[in-house]
Amino acid sequence: MTSTDSPLAVPSIGPLLTSDVHELLVRSRTQGLSDIECSLDLSRSRTQVEVFADRWTWQGANFPYLDVCKPRTIYFWNGTAFEPVARFTNSLLKLVPTEWGPPTFEIDGIKMLPTAQVSPFDDARGKVDLIAPRGKAVLDTCGGLGYFASWCLERSASRIVSFEKNPDVLWLRRFNPWSPISDDWRDTRYELKVADASLAISELPANEFDAVLHDPPRFAIAGELYSQAFYDQLARVLRSRGKLFHYTGTPNKLTSGRDLPQEVATRLKRAGFATEPKLDGIFAIKKGGRSSR
Repeated sequence: MTSTDSPLAVPSIGPLLTSDVHELLVRSRTQGLSDIECSLDLSRSRTQVEVFADRWTWQGANFPYLDVCKPRTIYFWNGTAFEPVARFTNSLLKLVPTEWGPPTFEIDGIKMLPTAQVSPFDDARGKVDLIAPRGKAVLDTCGGLGYFASWCLERSASRIVSFEKNPDVLWLRRFNPWSPISDDWRDTRYELKVADASLAISELPANEFDAVLHDPPRFAIAGELYSQAFYDQLARVLRSRGKLFHYTGTPNKLTSGRDLPQEVATRLKRAGFATEPKLDGIFAIKKGGRSSR
């Protein structure tokens, strides 16, 4: 299955523009074309657009060309004009296009999802497949744009509980056709909680989940999500032989002076997991033994 085959993402309302799409519209106008086929939902689908000298028309509505259409920016239609899908409260959050279609996002300029070698949506699929979610209850500690959740649902998880502590990230989802939630669609298997996983996990029952997906921000931003106390909680909420994928990335230990994946593996072993490196993180299985319920 390719990214565009997934039925679980919901198209956004209104057109989304990137610099590549806008350049195509402008070039088509210059060439005197009357209509073109393009994507206005970040490559989820293709659609027909009529091109005029002073505007372009889609689904019977007129839209302007932009005076400036910046790269690495996604624009949404607010009803009267295009504006970037970006928001600033405590930090600047921004939905960022990729060559693959599914976007990533940034917080204060720091990219939150891998995009160099693969679509962030397909990257999530590979990690979800490690935990084999079919029929399982899954804990998604850091929900982000919801790509893990999309693939867990696609792969027939029985339940997924997802934490996302930043309301601005959830605001970005409203404009992302690849995210698994919108105002008019819900899957009853999916429970999204606006909460900090490092705090909320202590309120979850023991042995509640069959698998965990843990994709925390970098250590410097969220060290609590790499702590022994948090890993002990992950072990508590996981059933015996439960599976865990923990994203660590591949920081250069020659320049940073530390081996973060090894540190993570060591702490997970102390919490009762067997571990091995997988993809860009650590795959772990909770060792068997007496139930912690």
